[in-house]
Amino acid sequence: MSASTRSWAFSEIHHLGLTVADLERSVKFYGETLGMELERRRPNVDADYVAKQTGYPDVVLDVASFRVSPHSKQTLEVVQYMKHAGPPNDTATNRAGTSHLCLLVDDLRSCYADLKDKGVKFRSDPVEITAGPNQGGLVVYFYDPDGYTLEMFQPPKR
Repeated sequence: MSASTRSWAFSEIHHLGLTVADLERSVKFYGETLGMELERRRPNVDADYVAKQTGYPDVVLDVASFRVSPHSKQTLEVVQYMKHAGPPNDTATNRAGTSHLCLLVDDLRSCYADLKDKGVKFRSDPVEITAGPNQGGLVVYFYDPDGYTLEMFQPPKR
């Protein structure tokens, strides 16, 4: 069924949610280390709808939402399951079902150096894109405290 033949449509991405092992550690990483703007904290979320949505009875969540920049509509939501926490996940990028978050940056090399000095773990040094529509741009993967893959992307100068 194509978008033109159905009666509904998605309008945009609202947020990306990441489950984390330690919310305070993630708040420091995304807020202080990466410089994202903490929009709100919601501790001890235990509303009935959350149990229904997640499928875990009596679930309790601690939640923090960030904006990548003051102008972004979408948010990054980090969630710690205070009750019903699961085991760590294999976040390798070659595993079906895993994802990564790509962040645009205007000076990747400078950002890379700054984050490396702050102890952020990277998969590689910055890589120049040598083919395709982003040829001439730069990319690099790095990790949050739970091993979730983040990507920095500097588009090519046109």
